[in-house]
Amino acid sequence: MSFAAFLCGAKVTSETIRPWKDDLREKNYAPSTINACLAALNGFFCFCGWTDCRARFLKIQRRLFRDSRQELTRGEYERLVAAAEATGDRGLALLMETICSTGIRVSEVQYITVEAAKNGKTEIALKGKIRTILLPAKLCRKLLKFATQKKTASGAICRTKSGKAMSRYQIWSKMKKLCARAGVDAGKVFPHNLRHLFATAFYRAYKDIVKLADVLGHSSIETTRIYLVTSAAEHRKQLEQLKLVS
Repeated sequence: MSFAAFLCGAKVTSETIRPWKDDLREKNYAPSTINACLAALNGFFCFCGWTDCRARFLKIQRRLFRDSRQELTRGEYERLVAAAEATGDRGLALLMETICSTGIRVSEVQYITVEAAKNGKTEIALKGKIRTILLPAKLCRKLLKFATQKKTASGAICRTKSGKAMSRYQIWSKMKKLCARAGVDAGKVFPHNLRHLFATAFYRAYKDIVKLADVLGHSSIETTRIYLVTSAAEHRKQLEQLKLVS
């Protein structure tokens, strides 16, 4: 353990932890990594019964903006959908539109059924909670047309060729194959980013974080706030618009 090496045989006390923590910071370890090290150390102290030696974690401020290299823009999303259409994978294009226009989790795609498309809504049961998701009218028409083409009379619409529900990995893999054709960085392309794009678009349009939390199925608004962190470029633009530099 790096802590033991740092001590060089010195006695373990609450006072010896702080310089080790400072040493990790000087070595440019990320705050989250340092806290992970401290959590492991606290676990060891707890096992040994050294409760008076527990280390205090670093306080990390909530991120003000996210890495733009991981942010999927609306234009990139539209190019991914177009690429899926161009390759003849209508099902994948529709699946991406479904996630992005409703904000559902990739694991909830199974609830997008023929019956749901006819009713314009679906009930999702997950993590001990049931929530109702409304489906845009245009999406319902496209889903029903696709179901008719595939001769799917009932049940889940997004399926594999064998008729089984698509797994998270299958969806992820199929999306990754669109990257080159769509001209989108592979680091931005994964199903959960479609949910992020929905959250961002919804909040910008209606500024209602409480309703958004309900739509996304979050128990805490703090979780929803993570979805609304702007990109560094957008944050910089906001600072420039303040015009506080003469």
